[in-house]
Amino acid sequence: MFTVKFVGGSKKSFPAESLKIDKSWISVQELFDLLLDLKPSDTPKLDTENVLIAINGSDSSAMDGTSTIIKHDDVVSIIPVIHGGSSKKITFEYAKKQIQAIEIKGEKSINVEFIDHLRKKYPKLLLQAVSSSFILSKNHLKKIVSLSFESKKNNVLLSNKFEIDLLMRFALSSQISQAINQAGIKPKSNFVLIAIGTKASLNSLYDELCPMTVPLFSKNNDSYLKRHFKITKKHIDSIQSKTPLEDILVEKAAILF
Repeated sequence: MFTVKFVGGSKKSFPAESLKIDKSWISVQELFDLLLDLKPSDTPKLDTENVLIAINGSDSSAMDGTSTIIKHDDVVSIIPVIHGGSSKKITFEYAKKQIQAIEIKGEKSINVEFIDHLRKKYPKLLLQAVSSSFILSKNHLKKIVSLSFESKKNNVLLSNKFEIDLLMRFALSSQISQAINQAGIKPKSNFVLIAIGTKASLNSLYDELCPMTVPLFSKNNDSYLKRHFKITKKHIDSIQSKTPLEDILVEKAAILF
């Protein structure tokens, strides 16, 4: 037997905030199938494509994804990823924090000083710029952000700064200088600005930077990421998943120390 807890919007799909499941040694995917069968027909849809699954506080995507096995006495939390906005902005919530991501078109005049200026102007926001080449998709971004939040919660951040931890996990490097050199902001190169804070501050930031933004994830980075991180076709083919490259990147990011 194990416990399923519903967080945020997922609570609307079930009459109780938690369920006791009289099973064990089932996969996350099997749990999804079971929950969809158990969900009352007159409640809102449970969107299993846009949820994070935490098992005893750890993100399942950093383990074996939907193949992760749930064992006896585990506590499984169903956490919806709330997102919205235009193709130039995604916003979502994790650990009761508001997160926004926008992609900025690279210019010769935009460098690290640009981010430092924004940090001074918006002191209530946590800001990090990550080279667009190092982010595969919105789900990859969300999962790396969730890893950094869980690391902070468990006091195992790779750096004493949350935003540096984020960059290191996208760069798959335990060396701060290497992460900055590889995945940090560079003149003339597009980058994704990840901001964490209040809705009001996030909206103000977006309003200011909107003229500089481009559609998010418009470039396919699959080939670059495979080549840069030496991920072979054999490795990709060995992963039983609809998103094998994403799962490999998240797994590698999760085991950094």
